[in-house]
Order: sequence, then C-alpha cells, then structure tokens
Amino acid sequence: MTIKESLNLVDWEKCELLPVIVQDVANNEVLMMAYMDKEALELSLSTKIAHYFSRSKQRIWKKGESSGHTQTIHSFSLDCDNDTLLIKVTQKGVACHTGRRSCFFTELESGETNSNVEVNPDAMYSVIDTLYHTIQERKNADPSTSWTAKLMQKGDNTILKKVVEEAGEFCFAYKDDDEKEMVYEASDLTYHMLVALAVKNISPDRIKQELARRFDMSGIAEKESRKD
Repeated sequence: MTIKESLNLVDWEKCELLPVIVQDVANNEVLMMAYMDKEALELSLSTKIAHYFSRSKQRIWKKGESSGHTQTIHSFSLDCDNDTLLIKVTQKGVACHTGRRSCFFTELESGETNSNVEVNPDAMYSVIDTLYHTIQERKNADPSTSWTAKLMQKGDNTILKKVVEEAGEFCFAYKDDDEKEMVYEASDLTYHMLVALAVKNISPDRIKQELARRFDMSGIAEKESRKD
C-alpha cells in the first residue's frame, strides 16, 4: 500500500488532528499520547521517525528535535473507527519532557508520582522551554506552596498587572543605567510573560517562529503586514 493510500484510511473529516497513542515496542509500555495532522503522519510514514503536530506550538515537530530523544516507529495501527492511531516505537532516551520514561506517572486518586526522573530536563531543553513547562505543571499546584499557582488562581487582572509592573521596573532600571537591575527586572518580566502565555497555552516556540518570520523583513514592512 502506498503512503497516500494509508493516509486515506484515516477519517480526516472526523478529526483534523489524529490522536496517537505511543507504546514501547519491547514491553508495550504506554509512553505518551500526542496528535498528528495529515502532514505529520505522512512524515512519520515516510521516515519511520515520529513527527507530531503541537497544538501549543501550532506546528509540526519531530519528537526529540530539541532533546535528541527520538522515536523510531515499528508499526502503525488504526482503530476500528479510523480516528485513533497506535504506534509502537523504540524510544531513544525518555518520552516525557519532565525527564521521565513515560508521560503517565501521576496516580489520579492519590496524586502520587510513580516513576523517577531519569534525565535532567535542563539538559534537554533551553531554560525558557524548561521554565514554561514548569509553569504549566504548576497550574494545579497548591497555591499556598507555589507563587505561580497563586498568581494563576488570582486571575487575568493580577497577571497582567504584574507584567505591566515588571515592564515599568525594567524601564526604570534602563533609565538609571543599572545593568545588574536591568538583567534582574528583565528576568522577572520574562517569567510573568511566560505565566500569561501558559494560561493561554501558547508555547514560547510560537514567539521564536514569529521572530524567525521577521528576519530579512524591515520594521516598516512588518508593521504593514499586520494590516493584511
């Protein structure tokens, strides 16, 4: 069967994004769940390396493109409704961005963690990506133990006030020509902006994509492009 014929087996009218369950080929351990659009599935079929569509990044991503922890695919199995995919893979390194073997490590009834971190996430991702992932994880934390959770619990107005406040403090540091304070306030501003992005589930990768789009584009042309 050709790749085109395989793609046509999926009921794309039912789901533009195909849910994908990922199992370890050696022991059938469920490693993660992700999504593929048609292009990501075509790439996965042709290369036998897992490619997914990230809803937060709003783009196709090759598993392990940042961490190096790739997935080699051995089989693709479509469910009886043609709208869910099971793939069996050889996992290089770990599957989860937390540095754990599998993404499924929290007991729902107790909230306890049932697996250990095998790889330091700092070694896999940039500090911005690691911080964003950490902020996302704190969404459901106890507000009495987490400033991030407390900030999110207070709502949009509090978050936006902090962004404005930190931007103002950065401006004062700039005006005072205080290099150390500029770095400190820029860090505070970056953190609070990431909190705001996390609330809306907007990955910082999308900021990188937008900045990349603007390369070789003049500021005037960029402003004009927003009117389209």
